[in-house]
Amino acid sequence: MVARLVVAAPASGSGKTTVVTGLMAAFAERGLAVSPHKVGPDYIDPGYHALATGRPGRNLDAYMCGTELIAPLFAHGAAGCDLAVIEGVMGLFDGAAGQGELASTAQVAKLLRAPVVLVVDASSQSRSVAALVHGFASWDPAVRIGGVILNKVASDRHETMLREALDESGVPVLGVLRRAPQVRTPARHLGLVPVAERRPEAVDSVRALAAQVRAGCDLEALLALARSAPALDGDAWDPHVAVAELPVRTGVSPPGRLSGTGTEGAPRGARPVVAVAGGPAFTFSYAEHTELLTAAGAEVVTFDPLHDEQLPEGTGGLVIGGGFPEVYAPGLSANEPLRKAVAELAYSGAPIAAECAGLLYLSRSLDGQPMCGVLDAEARMSERLTLGYRDAVAVSDSSLALAGTRLRGHEFHRTVLEPGAGETAAWGMHRPERRLEGFVSQGVHASYLHTHWAGHPALARRFVDGCAG
Repeated sequence: MVARLVVAAPASGSGKTTVVTGLMAAFAERGLAVSPHKVGPDYIDPGYHALATGRPGRNLDAYMCGTELIAPLFAHGAAGCDLAVIEGVMGLFDGAAGQGELASTAQVAKLLRAPVVLVVDASSQSRSVAALVHGFASWDPAVRIGGVILNKVASDRHETMLREALDESGVPVLGVLRRAPQVRTPARHLGLVPVAERRPEAVDSVRALAAQVRAGCDLEALLALARSAPALDGDAWDPHVAVAELPVRTGVSPPGRLSGTGTEGAPRGARPVVAVAGGPAFTFSYAEHTELLTAAGAEVVTFDPLHDEQLPEGTGGLVIGGGFPEVYAPGLSANEPLRKAVAELAYSGAPIAAECAGLLYLSRSLDGQPMCGVLDAEARMSERLTLGYRDAVAVSDSSLALAGTRLRGHEFHRTVLEPGAGETAAWGMHRPERRLEGFVSQGVHASYLHTHWAGHPALARRFVDGCAG
């Protein structure tokens, strides 16, 4: 049994990421093996979690993966650890719009049978904090609020007033953190700046957060609360089992590769090389994707499109996830040898799966900077944020999915692509509105839609089968 805590808040902006990252780092500094988790689809917070713990940050998303996979995915990530800390999303009871508690922090806490620590922004209240905490503690009796951490407390007098008010609530105060702007994590248009873009500064911030948490929180009480969580039933998720249990082989025979493209895949019978884009421009990726590609038979090699001028040797398929290509457009554009290599790989018919940032990278241009030119589309920054869960169905066969494949994903971008879909679209969106989206051409599947392959392992096996085909 792994000791575990869910750290939640009444609303976004309360300081969850600051507190969680500090807690993870403080416990790790004590020699505990800490497993980091994040409720929902967020990619950036898990990067800070990984820096604090030395382990991959993992997401628990009940909308994209299904409620039945939350406990198995948690057990997979937390295997061999002493403590797991799960950061919530938005407010404690906020989930997918119009779907009740689905994908909320509260639902995940119940599925994991984990106690909740509520982080409260106390900067503009005193006695009212007791009413707030009482409301959250009593709203759903199945959610166990085990304690409160008061954040952004102004002074000793302010702390005294808050503690006196909460004495009557029955919910213990497990920490008090003062305002400390020097350790805030930097943000931009899609949230925090990813760790990969500012690693030296991020390391300093995590150390400062750990020191702040050590000084202001009762770590022993928090650890005792985590250890009070009961055992979970069932087996841990296993990527090899997930791939092996698929009912039928989903291999795709890709279009014949053209000679003279300069890219040769692995010989038949060998493990096909799948190149996965990384580096500062492409930081959005779920750990389970690489694990599923490996379980499906691929040799996964990471490369940096900002600096590597060629794809990894023997590349038979390419995965380009999300990130901030708009920030790095000049550098990506300047790497002309790699842009040419990606275009040649696409021209050969090799499987390419691109999500969001990857979609932009494959376009003709991004904010006027030349990109790979694989897709007949232009990309640019927009004032409008596109954000939310999506229900989608594959509208055509591709290297990633068979036509008719239904799944749930997530969109998160402040760019637009013109046109928004190719002659052959990737997905038909059914929620929240109906529209066609994305591009399918030869082996290329490119879309704004982020997907979590743990909920749809057939995507990984079909992709790898195409690389080996």
